[in-house]
Amino acid sequence: MPVIEKKNEKQNITLRLSKQTIQKARVLAAQRSTSISGLLTTQIEQLANSEDDYERAMNRAFARMEKGFDLGEIPKFDRESLHER
Repeated sequence: MPVIEKKNEKQNITLRLSKQTIQKARVLAAQRSTSISGLLTTQIEQLANSEDDYERAMNRAFARMEKGFDLGEIPKFDRESLHER
């Protein structure tokens, strides 16, 4: 039977960090009135969302480039008229 994931289902992860990094994270989390887990969750979600935003913007830019831009009529000049003295 296939496993169906719920949209907002959470899963725990394990990290290995130095004691110094953990201590700094505790202080930072306390300053923000959250836990280390909450701090990391927020940062990782922001990173993932910013990557999604960047990819969407890049796709829009490529679509605009493929469509092209109407620059109006480009006047035709011959070489002689451009170099008249």
